[in-house]
Amino acid sequence: MDTLISKKICLLGSFSVGKTSLTRQFVHSIFNEKYHTTIGVKVDSKIIHCNDQDIKLIIWDLEGKDEFSSPSPSYLRGASGYILVADSTRPQTFQTLLELQKMAVEQLGNQPFILLLNKTDLVSEQHLKFDDLPPEIKQHWTVFETSARTGKHVELAFKKLTTMMMAPSLEQKS
Repeated sequence: MDTLISKKICLLGSFSVGKTSLTRQFVHSIFNEKYHTTIGVKVDSKIIHCNDQDIKLIIWDLEGKDEFSSPSPSYLRGASGYILVADSTRPQTFQTLLELQKMAVEQLGNQPFILLLNKTDLVSEQHLKFDDLPPEIKQHWTVFETSARTGKHVELAFKKLTTMMMAPSLEQKS
């Protein structure tokens, strides 16, 4: 019998970009309109099948970053990968995300990561799309436009990150 492989993933982003909603959509296939601020960290898990094996994803939904607080860098310890989340209706959340990316690289080195532009279901309010990203990011980062409400690309994004984490280190994007 194969041993179950566990991989820790951290979600990083500003407050109310949808980290908790994305996690709920991925793990439980539910969306809740009510917003509850994450204090510290919420941990959830899901087993997925990737590369002919079952992988247990331990998902750390970290508190959001704003001008007054930021997630503790120690929460990143032991992560095999991470997800950067920006709110496509609030472009300023992308700038915060760049700061969080620096923190993640300082703590984790060159671990796999993806960028999610969330809330794409709010079409009339959307101000940040893939085409608006800097060329360097469009060329070198793995980016998904997601909606926690509809589930658009949520499962695909988590599976892509899992595939990246399971790949030999030479194949991982930086």
